[in-house]
Amino acid sequence: MFLQDSGSPLMEQLSFFHDHALLILVIITVLVGQLMFSLFFNKFSHRYLLEGQTIEVIWTVLPAVTLIFIALPSLRLIYILDEINNPVISVKSIGHQWYWSYEYSDFKNIEFDSYMIPINDMKPFNFRLLDVDNRMVIPFESQIRLLVTSTDVIHSWTIPALGVKIDATPGRLNQVSFSTNRSGLFFGQCSEICGANHSFMPIVMESISPKYFIKWISKMIEV
Repeated sequence: MFLQDSGSPLMEQLSFFHDHALLILVIITVLVGQLMFSLFFNKFSHRYLLEGQTIEVIWTVLPAVTLIFIALPSLRLIYILDEINNPVISVKSIGHQWYWSYEYSDFKNIEFDSYMIPINDMKPFNFRLLDVDNRMVIPFESQIRLLVTSTDVIHSWTIPALGVKIDATPGRLNQVSFSTNRSGLFFGQCSEICGANHSFMPIVMESISPKYFIKWISKMIEV
């Protein structure tokens, strides 16, 4: 009922499918509940009732049709999530125990590590256990290709507001494509239990305008 505001077209489609499936579940729950309520409290009986082929056909066909109404949008969404469009920027994210590192190979191979800010070093505007010292920065309304891997154990790069969840597996390079439709900060966390400090390797992605992104890249190259 309380999904985050979507920050990407992918998450919008996921929210629509969630509402679609939830509506079907509510209809089924109300129908079955009403039938059970009437069965408990009515006094109807039929001494010679042996079969009812009509009702048996109905309660076999209706669930099958209902499953089709859920399966078709679900399959469409799976293919949309796997679609790799022409990316403007490729960013590589590497999972470590217990921090993330990022590489912008399109821009003279900019590299930096992203650690959670300790509670003792937090500023008033930082979010406890969610903020990092170096954020991943991308331009909004641009197609981004994220390459994800790991150096030790399985991690999972996850940002719920974008509808993105991809495993970081040692020795394997996974990729996902996404874009953001607005500027802002998007928070996430590792979604695979990866060790003692699994809860302390947050992900923060900053979506900014392309003009400011170029300035940020220029500054990072100078450093």
